[in-house]
Amino acid sequence: MIAAIMSGYAIHSGRVKVPPKWNPFAPLDVREPPGPLTAIKLWRTTRDPATCAAALETSGLTYRPVADSSAPAGCELKDAVRVTHSDAGYGGPFIASCPLAIGMALFERQYLRPAAGEFFGQGVKRIDHVGSYACRNVNNSPNNRQDGRLSQHASANAIDLTGFVLEDGRRITLARWDEGSADAAFLRRVHEGACRVFNTTLGPDYNALHRTHFHVDMGPYRMCR
Repeated sequence: MIAAIMSGYAIHSGRVKVPPKWNPFAPLDVREPPGPLTAIKLWRTTRDPATCAAALETSGLTYRPVADSSAPAGCELKDAVRVTHSDAGYGGPFIASCPLAIGMALFERQYLRPAAGEFFGQGVKRIDHVGSYACRNVNNSPNNRQDGRLSQHASANAIDLTGFVLEDGRRITLARWDEGSADAAFLRRVHEGACRVFNTTLGPDYNALHRTHFHVDMGPYRMCR
C-alpha cells in the first residue's frame, strides 16, 4: 500500500514520467482504446472541471462554451457547452455539462461506431436525440422542489437518445428494440456500451416512459436498466 501511494505521488508530481495512457492523472483521451485506467480517468473527468476541459479539447467534438446560469427553481448550468457536431453528427445541437459531453464522445467512438461496424459493416452518420437541458424534476413534472428531486436534465447532465442513422441513410430507432432482428441486437449492444460509459442508462426495458429512447446521464447514481 505504501509503495502504491509513493508511486502515485511520484507520477502525480512529475518526478516519474509515464505515457499519458498509463498515467491515471492525465486527462482522458477518448481516442485511445479503453484500458485499465479508462474508468479512473472518466471518474476524475466528472469531478474536476480542469481535467474535463482538457479532455474536451481532444474529444473530436465541435462545441462552444455556454455562459453559467441559474434559475430560481434550482436548475443550473455550470461549465456547460453547446455541442454541434462530432464524427457522427447529431440530429441537432444540444447543451451538455462537460462530463456529459465527454461521455457522449467516448460512447460514440468506443462503443456506438464499433457496434455499427460489427452488425452492418458501416459507420454512423447521425445520432438522433430529443434534447438534454430541461428544467424539470425526475418525474417529468414542471419544476418544483416540493414535488421531487431535480432531474439530471435540469443541469444538462443527461440526454435522451432516440435512434441512429447509418452511413447509407438507414435509420434505426428504439421501436425495433424487441424485434429479434439485427437492428434489435445492435440496439442492445449499444445499450451495453452506454452502461459502460454513463453512470445511468435507462432503456425500453426500464419502464413505459423509456420505450422510445435511451436516457443516459452522468449523475451520482449507477444504474443500467
